[in-house]
Amino acid sequence: METYQKSGPSNGSTESDYSGNKLTTKNGGWKSPLAIVAIALVALSGLIYFRKSSTSPMVSTGDDLVKAVVQGKQGKELQLFDEFDRYVLEDYDSKPPFSSFLPGIAGLYGKPCWAFYVNRGQAIATFGTRSKDYPIVEFNPANKAYFLTPYIGFRTFLQASRNNLKFLLEPFSPDATADLDTADSEVAPKRVMYIGSNEVEIKELDSQRNIETKITYIILPNEDFSSLLRRTTITNTDSSSDLTLSILDGLAEIEPVGGPLDWMLKNMGRTLEGWFGVHFADDTLTMPFFRMSTEPSDGASVKIEQEGHYVLSFIERSSDNGTRHELLPIVYDSEKIFGQLTTLNKAEALKTKTVKELVEAPQYGDAKTSSAFAAVEEITLKPGESVTIASFYGKTDNIAKVPQIAAVITQPGYVMKKFEEARILVDELTASVDTETADHLFNGFVKQTFLDNALRGGLPVMLGDVDEKAKHHNVDEDSRVKVFHAFSRIHGDLERDYNAFEIVPNFFSEGPGNYRDVAQNRRNDVIFQPRMASFDIRMFLSFIQADGYEPLTVEAVVFIIQDEATAQKVADATVSDPKSNEVLVNVLLGGPFRPGQMFDLLERLNIMANLDVEREEFLNILLSHCTSTPMAVFGTGYWGDHWDYYMDLINAYLAIYPDGEQAMLWNHQLKYFFSTATVKPRSEKYVVTLTFDAKGEHIIQLDATEFDQEKAAEQGAFRDPTTGLVSIDANWQRTTGGHAFSSTPIAKLFLLGLIKFATRDPYGMSIEYEGGRPGWNDAMNGLVGMVGGGTPETFELKKLLEYVLSAVDKYKRSITIPEELGELVVAVGSALDTLDASGYADAKELPFDVPAELFTYWDSVATAREDYRNKTNYYFSGQTTELPAQDVNAMVKRWLQEIDKGIARMMYFGSRGAGDDGTSGVPPCYFAYNVTDWELNGKKNKVGLPLANPKAMSMQQFPLFLEGPVRYMKTITDDKDALKNMHSKVLASGLRDNHLNMFTVSASLEGQSYDMGRMMAFSPGWLENQSVWLHMSYKYYLELLRGKLYTEFFSEMKGGGMLPYMDPKVYGRSLMECSSFLASSAFKDPATQGRGFSARLSGSTAEFLSMWVLMFIGPKPFFLDDEGMISMQLKPALPLWLFEVPEAKAANLPAKTDGTDVVLAKDEPLSISYNLFSTIRVTYINTQRVDLFDKLPTKYEITFTDGTVTAVDAASIPTKLAIRIRKVVDTKSIVAYF
Repeated sequence: METYQKSGPSNGSTESDYSGNKLTTKNGGWKSPLAIVAIALVALSGLIYFRKSSTSPMVSTGDDLVKAVVQGKQGKELQLFDEFDRYVLEDYDSKPPFSSFLPGIAGLYGKPCWAFYVNRGQAIATFGTRSKDYPIVEFNPANKAYFLTPYIGFRTFLQASRNNLKFLLEPFSPDATADLDTADSEVAPKRVMYIGSNEVEIKELDSQRNIETKITYIILPNEDFSSLLRRTTITNTDSSSDLTLSILDGLAEIEPVGGPLDWMLKNMGRTLEGWFGVHFADDTLTMPFFRMSTEPSDGASVKIEQEGHYVLSFIERSSDNGTRHELLPIVYDSEKIFGQLTTLNKAEALKTKTVKELVEAPQYGDAKTSSAFAAVEEITLKPGESVTIASFYGKTDNIAKVPQIAAVITQPGYVMKKFEEARILVDELTASVDTETADHLFNGFVKQTFLDNALRGGLPVMLGDVDEKAKHHNVDEDSRVKVFHAFSRIHGDLERDYNAFEIVPNFFSEGPGNYRDVAQNRRNDVIFQPRMASFDIRMFLSFIQADGYEPLTVEAVVFIIQDEATAQKVADATVSDPKSNEVLVNVLLGGPFRPGQMFDLLERLNIMANLDVEREEFLNILLSHCTSTPMAVFGTGYWGDHWDYYMDLINAYLAIYPDGEQAMLWNHQLKYFFSTATVKPRSEKYVVTLTFDAKGEHIIQLDATEFDQEKAAEQGAFRDPTTGLVSIDANWQRTTGGHAFSSTPIAKLFLLGLIKFATRDPYGMSIEYEGGRPGWNDAMNGLVGMVGGGTPETFELKKLLEYVLSAVDKYKRSITIPEELGELVVAVGSALDTLDASGYADAKELPFDVPAELFTYWDSVATAREDYRNKTNYYFSGQTTELPAQDVNAMVKRWLQEIDKGIARMMYFGSRGAGDDGTSGVPPCYFAYNVTDWELNGKKNKVGLPLANPKAMSMQQFPLFLEGPVRYMKTITDDKDALKNMHSKVLASGLRDNHLNMFTVSASLEGQSYDMGRMMAFSPGWLENQSVWLHMSYKYYLELLRGKLYTEFFSEMKGGGMLPYMDPKVYGRSLMECSSFLASSAFKDPATQGRGFSARLSGSTAEFLSMWVLMFIGPKPFFLDDEGMISMQLKPALPLWLFEVPEAKAANLPAKTDGTDVVLAKDEPLSISYNLFSTIRVTYINTQRVDLFDKLPTKYEITFTDGTVTAVDAASIPTKLAIRIRKVVDTKSIVAYF
């Protein structure tokens, strides 16, 4: 919500005459009051709603803009978004700094680059290809980017003259940034930033010189070369006089290509410049090519660099004769522009030389960092006229390709076409949640959230549709149908500078992602794309290892052609040219591939030009004959929470395919992932060392996992002697007979449940973090050393085992497990028998010292778990054990009883912290154990410290963490009173930030030991130390909605706890974008409290989309009726205010698509519409004008693509229609009446 300030005469942007003297104003002010209004209209164009048919936003109506300006002068706050859902940030460079990014998508058949921007200078702080190792502008973390961007980033210099007055001007210069706390803001240039889903734009109005500068950035879509497209428009806003300009527009610093450079740029940048050089594709200055001579190294192998960065610029001109735009010369020698001002803060040379002189003078680009400025020697703009410079900054593999790229981009209309494609691209990618409510802000936020969720988890693309039969089938029904997740990446950015993101610059671009991120953000895949069926479930359960852990990094699936006959069949169907046919067969037999890799290889081999079919058809034919294999990488340590998200995937699947449950659980065979890391037994990781104060000794758990050389050797057996590459078969654990071992999904869930049950702490309250890493809150890294564990995993274990029990009871089917796991089943049962025989029962008052009986049970079960892992560390025997359904029922019920005892104990002990005496009634999140007695076992760790075996332990408590009650609330089913009671307790606890009306990730950590983890190193209210962690807060809100606490949920939403309803002035960035965390009111600086940090790619997007599903579709759109037949039912949870258009807002709403005004008749039924399953338009008619809470439709009208309409006068849709709708392909729309 922004306030518009009056623009008047100012000292303008940075300026001087050619002699370097500062100029005073000479007739540079406004000519008349009418001129003021006219200039304001031009300057603020884009601040109200625009028509979607426009490729370049234009003013909707002058009256609306005048009204907006007047309101701004009156001090009224405006919250304005255009039809492209672009957030408007006025005086952007005067506001607290933030960073964000362009999404880095170029379409399925485009090659993306990455770009990060800040609200400083000309926005783009860094960009490049693939990763931060391959920058075009050097990657810098946010704290450095905020002050470097205005200097080393994009710059614009204007040598101008008007009415015989010459002046030098730099739009967006930090020297002319408005100080909003002083009267200077009235005279500084007006600057506005527009943040769109796939673009960012900045605009400056210099009211002293009557010049408007507008710059817009997008990632070039749908091309086989990657580029950042920048469009600079300079407008003469004076109403009477001409403006003559000479222009330099471009980059102050550009890096060359030369292999991975990030580390070297930061640590040996000056030496590195020795390799730098500037080359040209022809004998002009219009096609520079920035590359190093060789990749820098001292090794015996020298790689000559062929790839390079190109810069191509031209003035966009209207042309009726179809001639291409002429390229502009590029000034690349930075010393010719900045002289010896190594700060780059002033263009010193422009004080004494014209742009024409700079272009004509010799330039040098060797052994130094170059610039890249497009040069316009001279142009005259009449009043109201503009000049637009389009510039492309990208990378290509050979200088010979630069003229080819130039020939493409200089076609008339090309630039505006690409801007339109960029907007259409995002609309198409987010069509799955296209939502139309009365709240335009909410609609835009849904769209942005879906996009960001897809960027972290990947967007599922259905492939293999070679005929109508395939199009009507899902992945489980037809082996030809395939799924590929495009656009995913690890969430590295300027603020998350610790993560090594990767955005692969090829078709179907994808990158690896962190396991928990991908598992959570794909939670609703099957709801948005029902044809995926059980794909995600099977993929993630395949990653479960024999030891019950999972790898760290998930990569995109790969595809494989199994035999030569199949390869020949594909080649014959797609390529008739004999030579290309032969080459294609060899390529297809070359090993696993991803779509982008295949297209790149075929392009290099000149096969693409000889295809007899379009590339889309080729890919469908190819993949229909392939098998797909999931891919992952171990990483570092084993995280305690990776398995927490499987039930979410299963529940989403069952909401669409309740009739497929038995087949999903028993009809598939899944392998076991094989990592090169081994979890050590306690005897090798319980280390005796000095306490923090060095006054005594204690035991900590260190180096819980180790790189296993024997496992690496086992994988090495799959290494190809020719290529040196390890086959993907090495990723799967084998039997002693050499075959990959597999089990059914229900068996893997059972294995997971048993191992986690056998990993409970001595009191049975938490699941131990014995794999070297903690759970979701990875800032509790020290908890591993404290022999600690998490209760969130206990609650998830309860839900998992309850599901296994219900499935086995429902279908009365046995479970076949590895024989080694069967031995663990017996050992756990025996330990429980011993515990029962001891007669132990919890006392009324539980001691902190673990009772001997419980310690003995814990030690016995942990030993059995370690024995099981030792047996299965390298191989399974291949033998199995069958567990009858009745045996599974008995043992799982027994385990659940023990889990309930552990939950009761955790509630007894509670939490402890500053102001927390443990009586809050809120479930604690963590416990740790001090080993109070031990015996040395004669072993030492890698640094020589003694190792020991524990003999006795005592329990340690911690402050409250929000994850505790969040996970606990998942165990409350169909009990609104219990849920409401827990919500009241959380509101009254130290987890509530009453100033912000939000929930913090933890209560106060004052007085806690630094041993807990890195969170203790942070200031309270910052990062994981008592901040508002949006992801966990959204998990909490989701549980309110799941529990049907509608009043409480929507009160939290509209009360400012959820986007897009936070205070924009406090949040400090686009309300369309989630953040990882907000500084809470525990942070000392009040100006920082409530601000969002680490933008987007947060797990909060997955939680919000789950809320969206519950709000618009309902928890179970498909269900089995009393006769076991599939039915469909839409059961939304929508408040009336999302249907109603407040009268105060109605006047500011955009016109309807037919051009008519919005009508608010009191007796007119209200409606909301959205897309179901990505393509089916659903409209809810709210005839009673009430909240749609727990209300079912009274009637459905279903329209199919052939034009037929079927009416259903019932609350649910019967079997035949339900199945047809679920197939999606021929259903157009549904209208449901309430």
